Amino acid sequence: MDAPQAPAADPAGAPGRDAPRPSRRAVIGWAGAGVALGAAGAGTVAAAARGGDAPAPAASAGTVPFHGEHQAGIATPVQDRLHFAAFDVTTDDRAALVAMLQRWTRAAAAMTAGREVGGGAVDGLAEAPPDDTGEALGLPASRLTLTVGFGPTLFEKDGKDRFGIRARRPEALVDLPHFPGDSLDPARSGGDLCVQACADDPQVAVHAIRNLARIGMGTVSVRWSQLGFGKTSSTTPEAQTPRNLMGFKDGTHNVAGTDAKALADHVWAAPGDGPAWMDGGSYLVARRIRMHIETWDRSSLKEQEDVFGRTKGEGAPYGRRREHDAPDLSAMPADSHVRLAHPDSNGGLMILRRGYSFTDGTDGLGRLDAGLFFLAYQRDTRRAFVPLQRRLAAHDALNEYIQHVGSAHFACPPGVRKPGEWWGQALLG
Repeated sequence: MDAPQAPAADPAGAPGRDAPRPSRRAVIGWAGAGVALGAAGAGTVAAAARGGDAPAPAASAGTVPFHGEHQAGIATPVQDRLHFAAFDVTTDDRAALVAMLQRWTRAAAAMTAGREVGGGAVDGLAEAPPDDTGEALGLPASRLTLTVGFGPTLFEKDGKDRFGIRARRPEALVDLPHFPGDSLDPARSGGDLCVQACADDPQVAVHAIRNLARIGMGTVSVRWSQLGFGKTSSTTPEAQTPRNLMGFKDGTHNVAGTDAKALADHVWAAPGDGPAWMDGGSYLVARRIRMHIETWDRSSLKEQEDVFGRTKGEGAPYGRRREHDAPDLSAMPADSHVRLAHPDSNGGLMILRRGYSFTDGTDGLGRLDAGLFFLAYQRDTRRAFVPLQRRLAAHDALNEYIQHVGSAHFACPPGVRKPGEWWGQALLG
């Protein structure tokens, strides 16, 4: 989307509307994708840690380099599929957490290079579980990226400094405020850690999360997870923007993954922004946004286009002919989504979006549980997502058709620069 969408609100007071409309929102349910976990003994966990010891081969078609200054999966060209998982740390043992992150890093380096985890799916003792779960055997890497983040509760939970890092929590890693209209499910929000797996093959993405969850058994457990398809935003703005489940192109004015200045200004944490361990990292907001599809589908074409401020067929902003034409914001309704979310309406504020559509069955009332899994990366959430979301929550005409039902915030550290280093080393090492 052009920006995170606000929860449903009565648009009667929204600017640019002549008269209030009755809300057609419905009570929502939650259906999410779980993670299948296999049993793993200590021997298997130890073997899993061996897989990524050797440097990954040079980048080729279908692979994205794992090592680098920044984590892959942020400015990387957006892949077609997503499996996102948030984890709770189930131990207070700092050494155990460090050991798991080291194993995770080696396994991630292997999987993103198209290799099996550990000794392989079929090698090893017949009496022990295989090191790799095996469902990605024979599949290419499919541009798999794995991006890790640390939630506020990793630093302090229930007033307890579990791992001795409370003083190292970045000020930018705020507890997100409650926005008007939020209907957040606590079981689908938060998390001590997160892993974002993006790939062009859904089985490759699911395989990656499944194996990390398996390696982490006894140290972490899956809190919630989400499958996504049909990317709804792009870090390659020269390409056609994908459509969301409402049938519209959105997020056309996204940060380009090749625009080093925009990334430095809006995405990467810089020296002096906060603790040094976050230099080169970014802050991730994940929001599960339910779309009231059936209500939307009964709305007129004019209503739909007025809500977004762009045409449905071409995706052009009102008053223009092509999708990427510079918008004339004054030609749009004052409460249209594009007008409210555009950087020119927000002092130049920008975020990097990596949204995906989701459909998780029905809500038990015959309606699709479908919408947008919104991922926004920014240099400082306090100065990006929070003010933008507050503006949208107050005025966006789209609010009648959507509601935010899940939310989480994570600090994503910089990249692992070379083999032997590990995720979070500067924080926990």
